[in-house]
Amino acid sequence: MPIVKFQQIDNLHQLRRSTSLFFLLLLFFGSLIAQEVPEKFREKVETLIKLQPKTYEALDKELYSEKRDTTLLRYFISFSKANGYLEGQAYALNQLGMKYRNISHYEKAATLHKQALSASEEANNIDFKILSLNMLGVVYRRTDAIKTALDYNQKALELAESIENPSNHIKRSINVALNGIGNLYQTLEQYDLAILQFERALKLEEELGNKLGLAINHQNIGHCMELKGDLEAALENYRKSLAYNEEIDSDIGRLICKNSLAQIYLKQDMPYLALVLLEPLHEESKSIGDYSITSLVFINTGWAHTKLANYDEAEDFIQEGLKMAQNRNIPSNILYAYEKMSDLENTRGDYKKAYEFYKKADEYDKQISSATNLRYMNDIIVKYENEKKNNQIAVLAKENEIVRLRLKKNQTTLLVSALIVGLISSILYILYRQYQSKNEKRVLTLEQQMLRSQMNPHFLFNSLNSIKLYIINNEQKNAVHYLNKFSKLVRKILEASSQKEIPLSEELGTMELYMNIENIRFSNEIDFKIEVEEGINIDNIKIPSLTLQPFLENSLWHGLSPKDGEKKIQINVKHKDKGHVTIEIMDNGIGRTMAEVNKENRVLKRKSLGISITKERLANFAKDYQNKFDVDILDLFDENGDPNGTKVVLDIPTI
Repeated sequence: MPIVKFQQIDNLHQLRRSTSLFFLLLLFFGSLIAQEVPEKFREKVETLIKLQPKTYEALDKELYSEKRDTTLLRYFISFSKANGYLEGQAYALNQLGMKYRNISHYEKAATLHKQALSASEEANNIDFKILSLNMLGVVYRRTDAIKTALDYNQKALELAESIENPSNHIKRSINVALNGIGNLYQTLEQYDLAILQFERALKLEEELGNKLGLAINHQNIGHCMELKGDLEAALENYRKSLAYNEEIDSDIGRLICKNSLAQIYLKQDMPYLALVLLEPLHEESKSIGDYSITSLVFINTGWAHTKLANYDEAEDFIQEGLKMAQNRNIPSNILYAYEKMSDLENTRGDYKKAYEFYKKADEYDKQISSATNLRYMNDIIVKYENEKKNNQIAVLAKENEIVRLRLKKNQTTLLVSALIVGLISSILYILYRQYQSKNEKRVLTLEQQMLRSQMNPHFLFNSLNSIKLYIINNEQKNAVHYLNKFSKLVRKILEASSQKEIPLSEELGTMELYMNIENIRFSNEIDFKIEVEEGINIDNIKIPSLTLQPFLENSLWHGLSPKDGEKKIQINVKHKDKGHVTIEIMDNGIGRTMAEVNKENRVLKRKSLGISITKERLANFAKDYQNKFDVDILDLFDENGDPNGTKVVLDIPTI
């Protein structure tokens, strides 16, 4: 605790020092700025300093026409500082921060909003404190710092909802915070929950008659619909947003909507129509200066040219968009650019470059969606939703107390009983949801662990090394043949990892590809067969994705790798009974006893978790069936009693 407190004190001192330095610079250049300030504005500022209005609405009404002029804002900050007008400082610092944010200078914007927050806290002005917190949330969300952004938006929402009779500006602040929560749900891919937040904000914006808020929320709902795959609903909301932006004559709003519409057209394979929207936006977006949007316009233009097979133009546009995103440190746009470069190179047929860009995209995806951020966001959601439920329960209790006083004794008993049942139901529902959430997280963890076991670096390194050897030996046909198989296997593994269960036919096909790749290491010595008993329809039998690979890998690594002579692996699919099908994986390796001896003698010991993960996944899979799964590993012996391989028997439930 003392270390944390010292760090907090040190951070506070640093903020105060940076704030003091900022205001000293403003005072130093004050005389120069004053020379550029019109006399009429100076008189207005002097009047405001005398009256010192305390609300955002009052200040914004007086300074609305001048708040886009950075020179006038700096003059107002300097004059407010000199006269101890803290609300004036907070207002102008936030306006200046928004100007920097809208031209993608996020560090400067964050510094200005923090100085505004410091001034509003010193003034103990909740109106400006909420504004500053929300603006900091927007800045950090733009740079994908979800954890920090959500912290600020949550504080702003708590403060705003604590006010009994909120002003219109406070109501707008509630909507900004709700948008932040909605964007959080969207990040977690909880699109329906995100839409609920945006629709709540939409309703409040309609009550306020705020067309800008209506435009923003329709844009957000459209984005969620697009991510859900409902492109028609997305188009409808983007067009509504564009209509509102046209009404309020918002250049940046029109730009965002047109880029979103073009993105839908690209997903609908209408690149010419997309280019009609995108090409006029190139110079227009640069003149606005918000490079978080400009970079997307250029990347999408490159995507359109990829679809039209204009590969050189496509590369130029995507690279220019990538450079913009890198210069402004916009991770999500960098990820998007790498994905489109990977698609471009894949379409060109340069699979090596496509794979390199895919790896870069994957690195940024991990950076943005780190486990720490996701855990933090989930905790915040649970906290927020629980507080909401507790507040709702408290309100219900008050209302029922009033009813209890007005009704007769028998009616009172009935209502109290109903309330108790409702509370118990709510508690049981919350407990059930928590259990369900834990189970879903556990399943997700198992799927991620399984994917890592499929795509382990050892397998990738061996496969690529083998393909490289073909290339070095000028065996072009073999190199191309196995490279195609390798890319197909990687694609199948990635596709299967996103599905809870797949047909057995697909699983067997993936395993055949896997064995073809691994067989390169054994100089194609392994005799691998798959036999399906007559009468079994493997297309109708479901199995957890990527279930068989750990057992095959175990046979290869521990059974066949140290063996000399003939090497065999066979998969048999057989009927067991009405509710089960049996899958046997047999090898003629050295057996488990010798494998353990070899394992102990190895300098580098490899710990395999794939089989235990698979058993957990099978247990979770079997919950949806009447019958249970079973896994047995049996030792095989020859007629002399010597070890002659291993047999894995999986009983998979079918009903």
